[in-house]
Amino acid sequence: MKVICSPFFCWGPMAQGMPFSRVGVSLSIIGRNRVAPLQGLITAILFLLVSFPSYAEDPAIAKLFNEAGTDGTLVIASLNTEVTYVHNDARARRRFPTASTFKILNTLIALEVGAISGKEEVLRWDGHRHDFPDWNRDQTLESAFKVSCVWCYQEIARRVGADRYRRYLRETGYGELAEPFDETAFWLDGSLRISAVEQVEFLKRVYRREPPFRASAYETLREIMLVEETPTHALRAKTGWAARSDPPIGWFVGYVESPRGLWVFALNLDIGSQEDLPLRQELTRAALREKGVIE
Repeated sequence: MKVICSPFFCWGPMAQGMPFSRVGVSLSIIGRNRVAPLQGLITAILFLLVSFPSYAEDPAIAKLFNEAGTDGTLVIASLNTEVTYVHNDARARRRFPTASTFKILNTLIALEVGAISGKEEVLRWDGHRHDFPDWNRDQTLESAFKVSCVWCYQEIARRVGADRYRRYLRETGYGELAEPFDETAFWLDGSLRISAVEQVEFLKRVYRREPPFRASAYETLREIMLVEETPTHALRAKTGWAARSDPPIGWFVGYVESPRGLWVFALNLDIGSQEDLPLRQELTRAALREKGVIE
């Protein structure tokens, strides 16, 4: 049985002896024949409830999802005010495999530890043919991020190593990680999971440059995350597709700089087939227009 660690506590039959959480919640150990200490579990739950308050359903965004005939969630939050728009609050708190949205944090980690020198460093293709034609060539960090090249980030992951991933996941409070994990697949196979609400909070911290990464790493990430730039806004984001999940989950997370300020968003939805993948961006953009964030 695996050990699951979140920023708040760890649980599983082998959790004993693992580091305490940053918020001082005592470890909870849950196994087939063990019951978690009630006080620690209640404290952790209360911390989550206080940290992430419930939000009323936004009818305009709900209508967009209903018209698309899809089950999902979307959180849109202002960086500097209390304004937050949410569709499907319960799902917004559920953790799903991070898939390629982890490339945001993964890029910062790789640049910080020197696993890759910058956005122009070349990753050499080994000649193996992949299902996605854009992957079948040499890549830079920038191109690998934009085409979501799995083999590229797996090569980077080998350079980073499991121990450093554990450290940075713990320091940044990013989602929850199941132990043991495959250092080249943990963001793909469901070992690393995160909720839409947590994605938004993490992206706010990234924009403010709070996690412990050098300025040059943040600048490189900002450059390669750019999806579109118009006279009225700049959209920086990353897609994700947890194809191994049941059902498969699609993600679109990022932020918009506009005259209305800085807005952070995170969407996830069920993917019935590849034809549903465009809905990730289509629904997000429609909701951002509905809320006047973009034109």
